[in-house]
Amino acid sequence: MLWIPFTLFAALMQAWRNAFQKQLSQSLGATSVTLARFILAGPIAATYLWLLYRWQPQQPLPDFSVPFAGYIVGAALSQILATALMVRLFQLRNYAVGVGLAKSEAILAAVLGVFFFGTSLTLLGWLGVLLGGMAVWLLSGLHRAAGAVSPMTLLLGIGSGLAFALTSLWVREASLLLELPFPFSAAWVLLLVIGLQTLLLVGWLGLRDPASLVGLARRPGLTALVSLTSCLGSIGWFSAMSLESVALVKTLGQIEVLFTLLISAWYFRDKLARHDHLGLALIVIAAICVMWA
Repeated sequence: MLWIPFTLFAALMQAWRNAFQKQLSQSLGATSVTLARFILAGPIAATYLWLLYRWQPQQPLPDFSVPFAGYIVGAALSQILATALMVRLFQLRNYAVGVGLAKSEAILAAVLGVFFFGTSLTLLGWLGVLLGGMAVWLLSGLHRAAGAVSPMTLLLGIGSGLAFALTSLWVREASLLLELPFPFSAAWVLLLVIGLQTLLLVGWLGLRDPASLVGLARRPGLTALVSLTSCLGSIGWFSAMSLESVALVKTLGQIEVLFTLLISAWYFRDKLARHDHLGLALIVIAAICVMWA
């Protein structure tokens, strides 16, 4: 059951990371804001792995394989794409609605996991996934904004959710391939994915838009907050997904929408509808279902 506290911690950190990314997106482009997520996360991930080996120095180093490298590259690229699409959502719609659209990830991860990754879910697990999707629809305000959501906004949201789902599934596969004890496999995958993402984005912006790097340098505090909360959240997600199926982890992680609403109201002073008790109840029921499953 250790995956449960890791997931809750990850959801809280991700909600704050999205909030800081929204602030940064007001003055910088989507690629720059995406880089902010990774630019300082590499040293944090390396320090985390180093501390693990200081704690248990007898643990072996991993043996890397070609399939493992493929999962790392796929996860790195899909997470960059997912983040860029989500940043674009922040620029188009209300913060909570944008996150709600991207949280289609849990349902997409369940479907892709069953059909393509050999994942099996019990009836209770499927019930939790579906209830979680309904809860996100209610809590994010998507049911109220359904008629006002443009096809482009819907496409960006589903695209972001699909890319995040593939990232999670490939991260879990890479972690399982290493055959290292918990949490070492997750820590290695985290460091390699973040390292590759940082190199790709710095290289791309250095060649195509060096002014964006200057823009990040001018917002060091906010950039550092995005990187820190992103890396801490990834530690939680990667650890949880090395212990439990992606669909169940991401369904429980939908409590992030509640955190998002609280941040949206308190931090951004967004105008939100009256507290939706049905949505909160569905989040709780979905969480209970996936924990029992």
